[in-house]
Amino acid sequence: MPQRFGRPGLLGTIARTAVISGTASAVSGRVNRRMADRDVRREMDAQPVQQAAPVAGGTDRVSQLQALAELRAQGLLTEAEFAAEKARVLNG
Repeated sequence: MPQRFGRPGLLGTIARTAVISGTASAVSGRVNRRMADRDVRREMDAQPVQQAAPVAGGTDRVSQLQALAELRAQGLLTEAEFAAEKARVLNG
């Protein structure tokens, strides 16, 4: 078969068009995702930060921590057990 010179034939044009179309679709999708992510971040930044309400029974936590400290002082709790229970009480 003789070698062809000059402009691409029908298959070459179709292949080139497919590559250009695929690249444009990929770039367009990426731009849309980035813009959506940016919009979400802006909305999150615009929302006021709400302060946590004081926990009801705050003195109850204090009394629980005092009881745990007494148990540790008496030797009924190890340091690891005390730390785990303290974290549980503080994290509610």
